[in-house]
Amino acid sequence: MQLTLNEQQTLLKHSASGLFRERAQVGRIRALRDTRDATGFSRELWSEMAQLGWVGLCLPEAYEGLGLGMTDLCVVLEEAGRQLAPEPWLSTVLLGAQALVLGGDEAQKARWLPAVARGEALLALAYEEPKSRAELGRVSTSAVRTSGALRLHGEKLQVFDAHVADALLVFARVDAGHSLFLVDRGQPGVSIERQTRIDGRNAAIVRFDNVQLAPNALVGEGGRGLELLEAVIDRATVGVCAEMLGGATQAFEDTLDYLKTRTQFGVPIGSFQALSHRAARLYIELALARSAVAAAASCADHGTREDLAKLASLAKARSSDAFVHVANEAVQMHGGIGVTDDFHIGFFFKRARAAEVLFGDATHHLRRWALLSGY
Repeated sequence: MQLTLNEQQTLLKHSASGLFRERAQVGRIRALRDTRDATGFSRELWSEMAQLGWVGLCLPEAYEGLGLGMTDLCVVLEEAGRQLAPEPWLSTVLLGAQALVLGGDEAQKARWLPAVARGEALLALAYEEPKSRAELGRVSTSAVRTSGALRLHGEKLQVFDAHVADALLVFARVDAGHSLFLVDRGQPGVSIERQTRIDGRNAAIVRFDNVQLAPNALVGEGGRGLELLEAVIDRATVGVCAEMLGGATQAFEDTLDYLKTRTQFGVPIGSFQALSHRAARLYIELALARSAVAAAASCADHGTREDLAKLASLAKARSSDAFVHVANEAVQMHGGIGVTDDFHIGFFFKRARAAEVLFGDATHHLRRWALLSGY
């Protein structure tokens, strides 16, 4: 288990930190929201990060990636989380591209992965439905064989960045099992209704009305899509935890700065014992979350599928609790300005609440960890 960064990862961290602080500060979320930006993030910045190799960190070298691991990607994701960067790391890198890496055939990988690594193609994974929540297999979207061709029917919710995706990976029921299909967003019968989440991230409702699937649309083995989806979600969960850790750490550091500079009764409020004890508790929770995320990332690179499932749930439970606690306390310690739209700390609060339930909340993952551990 790797709990500290090596020299290469330390340089990557410094590079990512500098770029995000200079070009992608938290305040731009307000501008993207208020101008109703058509994309919802910076394509220019995404292209620049792709040129630096960050987008292809976890992609195989055979497809123009760097062939590194989740530990390396988490270094960048943590820095992105510090600035609440809305670029499509989750939709394209952690979900779409990983689905193709783990289940795609040679033609699918050659078609999409190099374009993703270059920042030229965006992907979206459509798997969630109104009644599915954390039960991934509970879906009604189906692929039915009609006149010799499979046709897709159904509706998906919370499809991240679907409004700008070049292709969708759709999780659907087929006969008695499940499969994942690659669908061009421009195909007849595909409709996308863009939405904006409370944390400013892009999502969409995607509907499929008698969409004819191409003969080569199947990703992975037919009928075993649930197993593939679970593997993708576990890896994506680790990446999201790194981003949450970054957001929580930045909110904590900003709050510490405020405690040191805000005065009351002639002294900094950080000198009050009640506030210093609360800050110490947050520090402990962040340290525990960091260890859990590091363990999960290391397992994603070198461990077994079974161990990754357990450690991904452990990391998500710790990260969800830590981020929400830090965000709540940050708002409280900032006082009234903490809930105003003009102050950045409110954005961390909203992101914490949205990220908490992504892929399942802390309660779900604690229960899953216990079951997988034999309790």
